[in-house]
Amino acid sequence: MPSRRDLIRMDGAELHAFLDEQRIVQVATVGPQGRPHLVPLWYFVEDGEPPVLRGWTYAKSQKARNLERDPRATLSIDDGVDYQDLRGVMMECDVELEHDPERVAEYGIALFDRYGPGGELAPEVREMVLGQAQKRVGLRFTPTRTVTWNHRKLGGAY
Repeated sequence: MPSRRDLIRMDGAELHAFLDEQRIVQVATVGPQGRPHLVPLWYFVEDGEPPVLRGWTYAKSQKARNLERDPRATLSIDDGVDYQDLRGVMMECDVELEHDPERVAEYGIALFDRYGPGGELAPEVREMVLGQAQKRVGLRFTPTRTVTWNHRKLGGAY
C-alpha cells in the first residue's frame, strides 16, 4: 500500500508542467544575521532533468549579496487555496551567479520572452534588457533535493 506521501508526489512530467504553468518562485537565502531572507522572483526553466530554474536580480540586492556569501537557496512554488487543491514544489538548490553582462542579458531576454505579451521582443524592450543587464546578475538554481505535492491526486479524500 503506497504512503500518502507517495500518492501526492508529482512525477517528472507533472513537475515540468507545473513549473511551466506557475509564474513566481519564492527564493529563500540566508541573510547576514543568519535569518532566512524570502523574496519572490520571476523564473524560467532550463531544459533537462532535474529542472533547473534561472532568474536575475540586481547585483546589489540583498539576495545577491546573500548568495555571494552562501550560494545555497531554498525555492518554493505553490498553488491552490483549499486543501484538496494544493500543489507545489520545494527545491533545495546550489546557486551559480553569472556576472558577465552578455550572459546576464540572455537571462533577461529569456525572462521577458516568458513574461511578455508573446512574439518577438520589441526593440525598445530588448534595449532596456541590455541596459539592465549591466547592473544585474544571473541566478542559476540547481536542485540538490526536490519535494513535490499534488493533493488533487487524493480525489478529495483526506
